[in-house]
Amino acid sequence: MIWILYNLLFPLAFLLMLPKFLSRMARRGGYKKHFEQRFGLYGHGTTARLAEGRHIWIHAVSVGELFVALRFVEEYRKVHPEALFVISTNTSTGHKLAKQKLDSRDVLIYFPLDFPFVMKRVFSALNPLRLILVECEFWPNMIREAQRRNIPVALINGRISDSSFGGYKKIRLFTDPLLKMIDLFCMQGQQDAERVIALGARPETVKAIGTAKYDLQPSAADAAAPARAVLQQAGVPDDALVLLGASTWPGEEEALCKIYKTLREKHPNLFLVLVPRHAERRDDVVSAIEGQELTCSLRSQNISKSDVLVIDTTGELMSFYAASDVVFVGKSLCKHGGQNPIEPALFGRPIVVGPNMENFPSVMDDFLSANALRQVADFQTLEKTIDELLGDEPTRAELGAAARQVLEDQRGVIANMVEQIG
Repeated sequence: MIWILYNLLFPLAFLLMLPKFLSRMARRGGYKKHFEQRFGLYGHGTTARLAEGRHIWIHAVSVGELFVALRFVEEYRKVHPEALFVISTNTSTGHKLAKQKLDSRDVLIYFPLDFPFVMKRVFSALNPLRLILVECEFWPNMIREAQRRNIPVALINGRISDSSFGGYKKIRLFTDPLLKMIDLFCMQGQQDAERVIALGARPETVKAIGTAKYDLQPSAADAAAPARAVLQQAGVPDDALVLLGASTWPGEEEALCKIYKTLREKHPNLFLVLVPRHAERRDDVVSAIEGQELTCSLRSQNISKSDVLVIDTTGELMSFYAASDVVFVGKSLCKHGGQNPIEPALFGRPIVVGPNMENFPSVMDDFLSANALRQVADFQTLEKTIDELLGDEPTRAELGAAARQVLEDQRGVIANMVEQIG
């Protein structure tokens, strides 16, 4: 009865949300191609690839989950070199990045709509050996269809944020039977493990083994080179101090611009780079910058000398981490949740975050206990902390080295996931 209710409500919710989805698709672009895959319809080329052998299906929503999926594939093939994979993504940015990085043996598709008839068609086309979900993807018809066909289901790098947990608790009527269908949960932390059990997962299927994002590939020696080239185009001298606002959300760009205007009086060689979480927000970001009487240049257009550089393209953030002197990780000052601080740590950068890092409790515990980042309470403390770091190169180096050491100490999570899955 509950699944009948879900299958009545989900199409209605989908129709109500469709205008928002269409607007987002228009802003971000890239969705039109292969849109038929949302309904489980695949062209001759993809169908032929799928017929080459049985694949393991991994679903990764967008860019962050995709990096975990790709590292899992790499680690899994160390043990099972013959394995084939299908990777599905929800977003055009994730799809674009996957297309660039996916092994030639593997197949890339868009994630299908969670309608019963669509999922039946997709499972018939893919005939997967197993289904692996990344982070927090519980699609009822997908999971039920896998169980119906006796296909093992695992969740890797699982996490349940405060907001997600509150929402799921309200629909425990659905989550309880659904989570019991999943064979293995590899959760990031003990709190995540306890939450998924509280929502219905069988305790014997739940393991708290750490976050897979600690297993990012070591940074290349020349990782900063592409960003340095862009900065040179923007007229930024080689000896400039680069303040990076990474994955920023509304309100944070304005805050960083205010701080930048104040601090460059004390640090005249300071330069600000902003990388908004969603590139389609570029117009709002430009307005925030110009509202502080600063000039800006967009990476997607002809770069010119200006006060601020906005990176409104995808796939370049890692290089800018490597080229920065101080990194502020966004969605943590003006919005709750936070973004992951692990990527800048890979490059040994000094990291500053705001008070709202609820989405990464276990990661924050690791970093704070190692004194590997600075967490500030508000705008004023953020300005003071950035000022102190800009003026103290040894402390920047020490903080960055501590962040890098956290990653080294925590490596091996993905190998553990492979071992758990078998």
